[in-house]
Amino acid sequence: MTEPAPLSRPQLRRMLRNARRALTPSEQRKAAQGVYRQLAQHPLFRRAKHISLYLPTDGEIDPRLLLRAAQRRGKATYLPVLSAWPRTKMVFQRVRPGEKLQPNRFRILEPRVNVRRQRKVLALDLVLLPLVGFDDAGGRLGMGGGFYDRSLAYLARRQHWRKPTLLGLAHECQKVEQLVQASWDVPLAGTVTDKQWYIAQASLEPATP
Repeated sequence: MTEPAPLSRPQLRRMLRNARRALTPSEQRKAAQGVYRQLAQHPLFRRAKHISLYLPTDGEIDPRLLLRAAQRRGKATYLPVLSAWPRTKMVFQRVRPGEKLQPNRFRILEPRVNVRRQRKVLALDLVLLPLVGFDDAGGRLGMGGGFYDRSLAYLARRQHWRKPTLLGLAHECQKVEQLVQASWDVPLAGTVTDKQWYIAQASLEPATP
């Protein structure tokens, strides 16, 4: 009996996107609460002064409880902002509580561009990334646009780096056994779901929620 052919990246992306979209609003709320419990009291989150998050779309796990917690604690919080030109570029811009946001070309809310409030990624402490799929070795499958890969490309050229720490956030249903990584993929230090941590780098402290 022949083994079934492995799924291509587009096929895997489609399957995993469908899985997270299938979660009910109640399941999404519980997942958001779960990932908050996993991270909010962790030393990595508590110590970070400059944290980048994201606003959820397409069934992504929702980190807004973490965003609000960080702002209450006086941390500087950032959201990704797409550049008008070049259209492949993404930057990280500070966002404050109650700030008015606008939809970008993918209908994802983001701050109005303000260069003075942008921060270089290497000056961030913690980047919480959305993803479509992940494995427990730090592999990440994104939406296919490559925005995070390009923004973090300099890390792939370094053997060691102190920051930012890159953590994926995901639903448990997005985990796969192994992802084949492309040469431009930047590995995650780990992925946090609503259920548990998947630590990929030995330097990352064990979670103590």
